[in-house]
Amino acid sequence: METLNFLSQGFGVALMPTNLMMAAIGALIGTIVGMLPGLGPINGVALLMPLAFALKLPAHTALILLTAVYIGCEFGGRISSILLNVPGDAGAIMTAIDGHPMARKGEAGVALSISAWASFVGSVVSIVGIVLFAPLLARWALAFGPAEYFALMCFAFACITGLMGNEPLKAVLAAAMGLALSTVGLDSNSGVYRFTGDNVHLSDGIQFIVVVIGLFSVSEILVMLEHQTSSSGLIRTVGRTLFNMKELVMTGWTIARSSVLGFVVGVLPGAGATIASAMAYSVEKRLNDKEGTFGKGDIRGVSAPEAANNGSAVGSFIPMLTLGVPGSGTTAVMMGALALYNITPGPALFTQQPELVWGLIASMFVTSVLLLIINIPMVGIFARLLLVPNWLLVPGILAISAVGVYSVHATTFDLLLMGVLGIVGFALRKAGIPMAPLILGFVLGDLMEQNLRRALSITNGELSILWGSPITVGLWLAAAAMLLLPPLYRRWQRRHAALA
Repeated sequence: METLNFLSQGFGVALMPTNLMMAAIGALIGTIVGMLPGLGPINGVALLMPLAFALKLPAHTALILLTAVYIGCEFGGRISSILLNVPGDAGAIMTAIDGHPMARKGEAGVALSISAWASFVGSVVSIVGIVLFAPLLARWALAFGPAEYFALMCFAFACITGLMGNEPLKAVLAAAMGLALSTVGLDSNSGVYRFTGDNVHLSDGIQFIVVVIGLFSVSEILVMLEHQTSSSGLIRTVGRTLFNMKELVMTGWTIARSSVLGFVVGVLPGAGATIASAMAYSVEKRLNDKEGTFGKGDIRGVSAPEAANNGSAVGSFIPMLTLGVPGSGTTAVMMGALALYNITPGPALFTQQPELVWGLIASMFVTSVLLLIINIPMVGIFARLLLVPNWLLVPGILAISAVGVYSVHATTFDLLLMGVLGIVGFALRKAGIPMAPLILGFVLGDLMEQNLRRALSITNGELSILWGSPITVGLWLAAAAMLLLPPLYRRWQRRHAALA
């Protein structure tokens, strides 16, 4: 009962005219920023944080604005992922696997609208989870140490084998290439430069935006040009702009499962939306891909990662608010905003400033509703990007990609590296090697290495810490099951078919 009283007070804060206006502005800005490849929620929040402070906004208003930008970016990342096969951020990588094939089949409007609905449900499920389970889940998250996080990363990579169906080795190869790319640059522990070839431009490693733009955007441009010259053409029909009741029912359980999974993963500090969306996609592929439609434009392959993506983003606020530990890169930036207002997040925050905490939680629900209202009517406008002819679309994508890459370090080297990675990505796509596991390996590689080193430093190199707790044992068993059960099941199917 006390929780409901606090929540009602929170809605009183969130629905104040100024806060409601800031939530709407943040939702719109977030959608646009998320739609632009390479920017993502971290950059969106980081750019607006000093502006909010300079405008002397109250603490709760500034946090509502930044939270709306964060959730809006998670909504917006799906747009370029579906329409152009260029993920707006790392969390939208999995959406492109089925979202872009749907757009190619003339179902861009359906993909955009169902993904908006899935994002909304994922956010709402996580908001309910925050209200009901925040203190309990925060204590559970404390049980995760470096060894548990390393096992969790390995489990995420084991899930990758499900992305390629009967060709898991290609997915494993792609993930290994991503891990290799993540090791380039200065080793933060020893101070040694690794795999830089004495090139000063690689001393900081390869930037995420360069990799994702090169492997997705530039390679997609090359594919588009290949289709143009071969006269096969790309399907440019827009079709329906809204999902129907049959599609809503079909994706209902998928969205529900993925929302809960995303929320649970989001509670783990540092796990992030990338792991959540990959795991959700893999789970749904295992459960529902009876006819081999995943990867070819299955609507459930779009709704699953989007629900998990947004569920994880909202869930990442739990460790930030209850423990003072950032649940994601974006919440780490938001902790900087709290520091600007001399606010220390942690368990005492719920008792010392309940109107701030519950106003923020209520604003998440308000922002999610505003984003659904903004995104659904604009589906037709977004989908009409597919009607732009190639001679105009290709230079436009290339120009946006080049500006995004150049803005990181302002060096032409990054542009050249983008081009090289684009050619490599095109060759890999022609060979049937998927891009999603490669990007996932690149994103998680550094986290995986750091957690492994921390775990081994605790025991002076003793490996037993990697399987010394019930959580790690459970994760290793789950990873083994993900690796071994699918080929055994396919073998059983072949034998059963032969006997029949």
